[in-house]
Amino acid sequence: MQIAQRMRPLQANVFADMDRAKAAARAAGKSIVDLSLGSSDLPTPPHVLAAIAAALPDPSTHGYCLFSGTQGLREAAARWYTDKFGGAVDPETEVLLLIGSQEGTAHLPLAILNPGDFALLMDPGYPSHAGGVYLANGQIYPMPLHAEDGFLPRFADIPAAVLEQSRLMVLSYPHNPTTATASLEFWQTAVAFCRRHNLVLAHDFPYADLTFTGQPAISALQADPQKTCTVEFFSMSKSYNMGGFRVGYAIGNAEIIAALRQVKANVDFNQYPGIQRGAIAALTGPQDTVHHVIDTFRQRRDAAVQALHRIGWTVPVPAATMYIWAQLPEPWSGRSKEFCLDLVKETGVALAPGIGFGKAGEGYVRLALVHPPEVLERGIASLADFLRRTV
Repeated sequence: MQIAQRMRPLQANVFADMDRAKAAARAAGKSIVDLSLGSSDLPTPPHVLAAIAAALPDPSTHGYCLFSGTQGLREAAARWYTDKFGGAVDPETEVLLLIGSQEGTAHLPLAILNPGDFALLMDPGYPSHAGGVYLANGQIYPMPLHAEDGFLPRFADIPAAVLEQSRLMVLSYPHNPTTATASLEFWQTAVAFCRRHNLVLAHDFPYADLTFTGQPAISALQADPQKTCTVEFFSMSKSYNMGGFRVGYAIGNAEIIAALRQVKANVDFNQYPGIQRGAIAALTGPQDTVHHVIDTFRQRRDAAVQALHRIGWTVPVPAATMYIWAQLPEPWSGRSKEFCLDLVKETGVALAPGIGFGKAGEGYVRLALVHPPEVLERGIASLADFLRRTV
């Protein structure tokens, strides 16, 4: 039996190695403090659960759901976007339901790239962005992100020969893993660059609400109000703690939305209508739960940053997301995977190695703030013991 060559780049997975290391540490009797995964520990809002529960006995929700069956959620998403960011959205042609935003970003390259075309991806960046390009037989040009640039890409550094073969640029701000944010001026530059080079601009935007500035993050569509080249991917996982329900949506250029819809039509049906009703309840109902999520992660951020500073590990204070992006001390610089594997083996504390997000992520680790402050502080105390023995 022969497996397709496109699968080869997907076989090496740092996070699978970490999962095995966590399992081994657990089997050895370690109590695991898992700060490696960005999966919120907060509960789904009760009114959302009530809407889903009420749908379960309804037999009209038990069959396949075609595009027309997603109209209610598409309309709610369009209204939500307009209320939050301004600008009209056509729910019929400019919104597409997704089974989680990751499904959409992974399928998008199939709609955009021909074999051999380049996609311009952030480095470090979210791993599934690369996976979708590989499955489409595309090539990846990594755009390195550096602290001195605010973890923003340098578009001028992209070679002309690569741009000639490029069809897609994927950005994501607030950014996982670096926690960086982007201004409207940056987005205006990015849109102008993509229009000049005939690129689709895809913005993965799961942390739209999870900022600590009092305002939502900037939408890429605010820099492209006519939706000339841009599509934006939204998730219900972070703002509404619905990660396990796998529901999200794309908003943007009608031609891109139509192409992505064609891909989806050949791969899957739509999300269970009961879950759609829950998503509608989340988007249209009281938003105090979103404010609670923001306040919770702000408190956790502050507790974790202060605990790290107390042990002598200086890290910047994130303005957004649910992570801390920490530069490794010597002698661990350049060995993020080894650091994380040894750490979980000896202490049970699991972090995400920066190399898992791309070559430019080496030298860093990501801490996910997915536990209460007292658990974060306990994990950082164990981290301090490990550093004292190894640094």
